[in-house]
Amino acid sequence: MSYPEKKLSSDQKTLLLEKYFTHNITAGRQQLIRKISMERTRYLSIALEDIYQPHNAAAVLRSCDCLGIQDIHIMETRNQYRSAPGVEMGAGKWLDLYKYNGNDNVKQCFSALHSKGYRIAAMVCEPDAQPLTEVSLDTPLAVVMGTEEQGLSPAAVAGADLKLTLPMYGFTRSFNVSVCAALTLYALVNRLRSSGISWRLNQEQLLDMRLKWARRCVKNHSLLEKRFYRELGFDKTG
Repeated sequence: MSYPEKKLSSDQKTLLLEKYFTHNITAGRQQLIRKISMERTRYLSIALEDIYQPHNAAAVLRSCDCLGIQDIHIMETRNQYRSAPGVEMGAGKWLDLYKYNGNDNVKQCFSALHSKGYRIAAMVCEPDAQPLTEVSLDTPLAVVMGTEEQGLSPAAVAGADLKLTLPMYGFTRSFNVSVCAALTLYALVNRLRSSGISWRLNQEQLLDMRLKWARRCVKNHSLLEKRFYRELGFDKTG
């Protein structure tokens, strides 16, 4: 396959590169990538602070993939985020994970979320918190959840734009973090999909997503990509 030497836009190069990779992907996988990309959203996101149990980390990733949540933001203070492959079932391969380390990781994470237009909601078990069912979805929302047992740090709660809570009716006063994530995101996703809000990825995001997924389906994709740019007539930055 050869391409004429000409100046192409970024979107044109992305589209051509995606097509180039799909020659190495089965038709069934190509159809699945296109179908699932149409169901992905960045209107909702989740941020996790100091999760340390791999099975909980994996379960959150799995729920996000199943519900179409693309971006997961991870704050590591005392604990390194580790996932359990047997629980995750490969979900992490299709998601975008952003990690923040160091003493100011909460500030870094929240600054990044605010720059993308998110309101930040801290999930807490406090009487003054707003019930999840009442939160407005008029603007993109990032839900923040804390470590097992201790919950969110005071810095995370203070830095959030609002506090949310899940109603509970038993003696136990908190959900497991992975259960909380699944319940919260399920409720929000259902509300979002039944609304008139434009929650899907735009065309540029769809192209980037499909290319990223195509890369992850192809062995030695970096070598193929270099060959693509040589055939196109310029290097990767051209």
